[in-house]
Amino acid sequence: MNAKLSRSAFLFFTIAFFTASCTKSPDTETIRLYVRASDAYSHGQFTEVTEILRKQNNFPPAIILRAKAEYFMGDLDKAEKSCRRAIKLRPSSLEASLYLTRILREKGDINAAIATAESMLADNPQDIRALRLAAELASNTKKYDEAMILLDRAVEYSAESAMVLLDRARLRWIAGKADEALDDLRRAKAMLPWDTPLLRSITNLENLINEVM
Repeated sequence: MNAKLSRSAFLFFTIAFFTASCTKSPDTETIRLYVRASDAYSHGQFTEVTEILRKQNNFPPAIILRAKAEYFMGDLDKAEKSCRRAIKLRPSSLEASLYLTRILREKGDINAAIATAESMLADNPQDIRALRLAAELASNTKKYDEAMILLDRAVEYSAESAMVLLDRARLRWIAGKADEALDDLRRAKAMLPWDTPLLRSITNLENLINEVM
């Protein structure tokens, strides 16, 4: 029951935010379809999401949700088109920019993905997701120093992020900085007092480094 109330509150505030900031408020039918599609998305029913929202082209949250469903269905061309539509309507949309960057990377257009990530970081310099994605792109193009700088920024902005520390530990291990990698892993483990897949990944890397040293 609490989860349902929490989800309803999230949808309410999402709709309220975009309604207040849009020049034209969505009508009741658009909101109804968005709520239906959000529920379908939460259950992994991506085909249903795209069908519900196929005619939605003016309400950014609906377009972004459709883009995410298209992305997870593997329809990258449609997902890219939806993301670009959402960004055209709302250039400041971080969610649309994040997914557009991922889509471009998966389509093999690394230069365009990097350019989108740089633009996204210019507007959101402290966003952990944007920093991690930009670091991944830098690593993909073997720009390890740049990736390290981005992850350093991510740790600085979010010291509680164990995932960021794991990312940096991997990069430090690749760079031959085993002691620094282990220090990151110890810090990450201290943030996760319970058993999780992330904690197991951290422990596995720690064990591997210790075996080699």
